[in-house]
Amino acid sequence: MNDLKLVIGNKNYSSWSLRPWFFLKNLNIEFEEELVWLFEDCTERHLKPYFSNEKVPVLVDISVSLQDGTPLQVWDTLAIIEHIATRFNKGWPEEVANKAIARAVSAEMHSGFTGIRNALPMNCKKHFPNYPIEADVKQDIDRIVAVWEYCQSQILPEKKGAWLFGEFCGADAMFAPVVMRMIGYDVKLNGFARDYAQMVLENDAMQEWVSAGKLETHVIDEDEV
Repeated sequence: MNDLKLVIGNKNYSSWSLRPWFFLKNLNIEFEEELVWLFEDCTERHLKPYFSNEKVPVLVDISVSLQDGTPLQVWDTLAIIEHIATRFNKGWPEEVANKAIARAVSAEMHSGFTGIRNALPMNCKKHFPNYPIEADVKQDIDRIVAVWEYCQSQILPEKKGAWLFGEFCGADAMFAPVVMRMIGYDVKLNGFARDYAQMVLENDAMQEWVSAGKLETHVIDEDEV
């Protein structure tokens, strides 16, 4: 029996759920998965047992007990990533500076980029060739590309790799849904950003997630452009 359970929403739409799922998968950490259909009549009932304000994702860690003897619940994507990284002692760069930068760009992704979030909802089933990009979305995309290039510039030569800091870390998980948005809406990328986005798309975990998302039949109207 796995001591971790991750409660997630629809794989076709739930960018917040994708992040900790992608993180766990790429760190080869085993976990049980519970999928809850969002915005359905049964959603509230299925999420009521969790102290997450009826939101996903939620991580249940039965290896840690609370004061009342119940298992630890961690909600919020970035908090889940931090808990996993702390418990398993992996998931962030080893260097002090790069660990701080990785956390900073992850927090920026967590709290910002409302233009691209609102205009380009994640939808694994859809592809929109030559989709029109508004000015505020273009500003977000330019900043994201600059962040990716900045992360790469901080890697020690002996640790160069395809991920943002050479080896996979929490920052890659935080930006994974943005990659799916850019690809889905045919955002034109160049150089490292293009190669990075393609690498994330071709990642085994991402392919597993996308394949499952495409099989889902539940529809969230607000995420259907």
